[in-house]
Amino acid sequence: MNLYLLGITVVAIIIVILGVSWWKWHAFISLVVASLFLAIFSGMPMDKIVSAYETGVGGVLGHLIGILALGTILGKMMSDSGAGMQVADFFIKKFGVKYLPWAMLLSGFIIGIPVFFEVGLVILLPLVISIRKSTKQNILLIGIPVLAGLSIVHGLVPPHPGAMTAIGIYHANMGHVLLYSLIIAFPTALIAGPIFAKWVHKRVVPVGEPELIRVETKSNKLPGTGISFFVILLPIILMLISLIAPYLSMPDVLQKFFLFIGSPVIALLISCFAAYFFLGYRQGMDKNLLKKLTDECLLPLASIILIIGAGGGFKQILIDSGVGDAIANMSEQMSLSPIVLAFLVAGLIRIATGSATVALTTAAGIVSPVVAHMTGVNLELLVIATGAGSLMFSHVNDAGFWLVKEYMGLTVKETFKTWTVMETILSFVAFAFTLILNAFI
Repeated sequence: MNLYLLGITVVAIIIVILGVSWWKWHAFISLVVASLFLAIFSGMPMDKIVSAYETGVGGVLGHLIGILALGTILGKMMSDSGAGMQVADFFIKKFGVKYLPWAMLLSGFIIGIPVFFEVGLVILLPLVISIRKSTKQNILLIGIPVLAGLSIVHGLVPPHPGAMTAIGIYHANMGHVLLYSLIIAFPTALIAGPIFAKWVHKRVVPVGEPELIRVETKSNKLPGTGISFFVILLPIILMLISLIAPYLSMPDVLQKFFLFIGSPVIALLISCFAAYFFLGYRQGMDKNLLKKLTDECLLPLASIILIIGAGGGFKQILIDSGVGDAIANMSEQMSLSPIVLAFLVAGLIRIATGSATVALTTAAGIVSPVVAHMTGVNLELLVIATGAGSLMFSHVNDAGFWLVKEYMGLTVKETFKTWTVMETILSFVAFAFTLILNAFI
């Protein structure tokens, strides 16, 4: 039965890939058809299929839709006001074209620590596109280092939810996990980011172009570099304040206020109004132009939202059809080192469900009973190994796959050759560093 479930899961994933690339279906249609195929052939009751699918769609969009919409508005304001070009010019002048991939990695790594992967993505990709327009370089050379920095901290480094949940399940020391994860994460991101980007950008040249909607302003005056940096960093500053607030002595009301304004949706909403004022009104845009800009930049978001929602529905069908349980049953029969077992189980769940956070937390739940009565297991490195496994082989059931594809203007094939390979490099290199560190600690 376990092999049968895994087999039809593979067929469902093939349906998605063929639907998009061979039959030229919209990705939303491909994902819906694959979800129905998997649900029916796995034996799910007919009356549960639609509710499971709707739960999956609501689960992923409930978290993402506000972030996507507000992040898109903020990105367009950065682009159309010229603020993105100001920031791009600053990086180009300070680091030079030769060292831009390294600068972009550092940006993604630092910004990724306090924010969710999706938030960092919608903040930084407009900047990547602006730099690409200025330098005329392959977008992969600039974009992959950013993605590597954002992704590795999302998978390994507290306070991201997957790592925090695994720390609780394994009863690991958070301070040690933070220290070890930073030691492992940065060299891993160097390899999968700038080094891989320098290799792949010569072999993959995207046929499409990332789309940035241009709206003519009434003023040719560009915003200052300082205010441009302030607007792009404002949501990150607000989120950092919310992380620090619980550790400061202050009235309970004030602490709750800082936690409220530091939540991703509220932080982005405040930043959008800051962008409207500093990058809009002060640069000569009137309210009608700002409304037009907002309307036009949100229209292309409909396709992305449909695809990501369908991916969430597919993920829920995968979970409810019993694929996760099948992996758990198979893992119990393996006789492996706990660190290797955690990495493999997380990797299989990631491939099946598409969610790094789901893979990390589910794998930790599966592996924790196995290590409960063992001695000599480094629980902190077990958290990191589980996180490393949760990053591998991002494909069509991962919202991140479609976000990267749509925002960077890639085809499905190009996304597999770049984003999927980068994620897999992150996974295996981080795991290798974890094994090396385990030998010395």
